Amino acid sequence: MLRVLIADDEPLARRALRRLLAAHADVEIVGEAESVGEAADLLGRLQPDLVLLDIEFNGPDGFDLLAATPTPPRVIFVTAYAEYAVEAFAVEAVDYLLKPVAPERLDTALDRVRRLLAAHPPASDVIELRVPGRVVRCVPTDILAIEAEGDFSRVHIADQPPLMILRNVGQFAASLPSPPFLRLGRSIIVNCDRIRSVDTRSRDEVRLALQGMAEPIRLGRAAASRLKQALSGSRE
Repeated sequence: MLRVLIADDEPLARRALRRLLAAHADVEIVGEAESVGEAADLLGRLQPDLVLLDIEFNGPDGFDLLAATPTPPRVIFVTAYAEYAVEAFAVEAVDYLLKPVAPERLDTALDRVRRLLAAHPPASDVIELRVPGRVVRCVPTDILAIEAEGDFSRVHIADQPPLMILRNVGQFAASLPSPPFLRLGRSIIVNCDRIRSVDTRSRDEVRLALQGMAEPIRLGRAAASRLKQALSGSRE
């Protein structure tokens, strides 16, 4: 999902952006701000991938917000004023949209953000998995499941052999986003976004197929029950 914060002091402008963003199934609006101070707070707490940012507020402006943010997300400026365009691109804005925003212009800007994030994921989103002699770096979306193996964890990564990592399941659970990751018990975490099918063969044998993994994972009764409850809740 592309997590978006809308920062604009005009309620009608925020409503218009919400309507346009609703056409994008992979976009989640994580918050809205009507002032620079509120936007700064939400940026720090929510860590969005993208901010749709107005420039002129009653007080500090959008450029002040970016200057005060140590690691700002990708930015698309949305403003009624054309004269700030040069300054906007000087702060590496992805795009500069004039109000009222044309749907096709927003679509193009969002596609550009998607490509940038795919090519250069935020450093905070990269997970380092240390194995003897090397460090494997991946983003959370590439992790399919994690299974406990004594003091180690077996980490299943999409289209790769599993890795044995000297880190317990609890440590992974504390660092991975939930959702989509779900801890089904003391010994297993699964990425719910990667579930392809759930095959119930008996009360004590459930096989979970994940996209990017050749063989299914066998779940015990308790883990299967928790997964079923989670999936049922997500459909409501």
